Amino acid sequence: MKLGGDIKQAIESLALDKGVTVDSMYEALVSAFRSAYMRIEGAAEEARVTLDPDSGDVTVYAQELDNEGNVLKEWEADISDSDFGRIAAQSFKQMMTTKVRDAKRATVLDAYIGREGELITGIVTQFDSRFNQTIIDLQDAEAVIPSSERIPFERLERGNRIKALITEVREDAKGIPIIISRNRPEFIQRMLELEVPELNDGTVELRAIAREAGSRTKIAVFSNDPNVDPKGACVGSRGSRVRQIVNELKGEKLDVVEWREDKVRFIIEALGPADIELVDIDEHTKSAKVTVKDNQLSLAIGKEGQNARLAAKLTGYKIDIEGLGDSPVIEEVQEESKQEEE
Repeated sequence: MKLGGDIKQAIESLALDKGVTVDSMYEALVSAFRSAYMRIEGAAEEARVTLDPDSGDVTVYAQELDNEGNVLKEWEADISDSDFGRIAAQSFKQMMTTKVRDAKRATVLDAYIGREGELITGIVTQFDSRFNQTIIDLQDAEAVIPSSERIPFERLERGNRIKALITEVREDAKGIPIIISRNRPEFIQRMLELEVPELNDGTVELRAIAREAGSRTKIAVFSNDPNVDPKGACVGSRGSRVRQIVNELKGEKLDVVEWREDKVRFIIEALGPADIELVDIDEHTKSAKVTVKDNQLSLAIGKEGQNARLAAKLTGYKIDIEGLGDSPVIEEVQEESKQEEE
């Protein structure tokens, strides 16, 4: 059997169009010929195929094997069966599809392996309900956001342009190998680095971050230059830098506080915007008892305890907050209690 020049040219053009090597195309063709022979009536128990790309000569060798799989006899097979060409064409199409998929996967892995932790931009294409994940087009590849990596209650609609963090590139996975996230604290960090040059050149450092995705994030920053205000650098003129991040997060609040070596001052910063009266730290238990005026109590604790909870994550201390008992209402209740005791 001989491949005509037009077939060889078609194979080379197809390889170029699909982004695979010509050699892999010929490998697929050899596999297709072998598969076709094994499926025709009267085929031997095994076969091998040779193909000379230069001459176009194709030869199918039928083989007889012993019980251990060794070749006892080999001869040139008769491939004049009318079904051979049709079966070979079908097999080649299937194998070509596999080759193209594998080649594209290899290209994607080469481009993205080792890039975990990077920020990328893509466009939402669809939601895959089978695996509960959202598929994102990165132009040169596809990525997925599993439901566990999405911001709670966030609506990712088809056509939305979004940023996300590469968390994993799976070399052995059968599906889409690039896993991305929008709900991790590192996602906020990478976006800040994108907006704040001082973080990239080392003038300002991000020392701690605490996040409840979709609701609120607190970050603690420190300046290595006494002439640079770390909070101002991150917030930007009239809040321009923070605004870019908040817009990407669809309104998630972002509090920027100054990291302090003095843990008392750091806890006070972390509990902002509440005004703090007193902080008593127990280093042995890594806990802090915080006292505020009664009119600052709800602000310090935050809605459903969120402000205190994030401050604790940010500082690494367990924080208990109590009021001074200085409000008229509380004083009145205390006075009534005393009278009852008397």
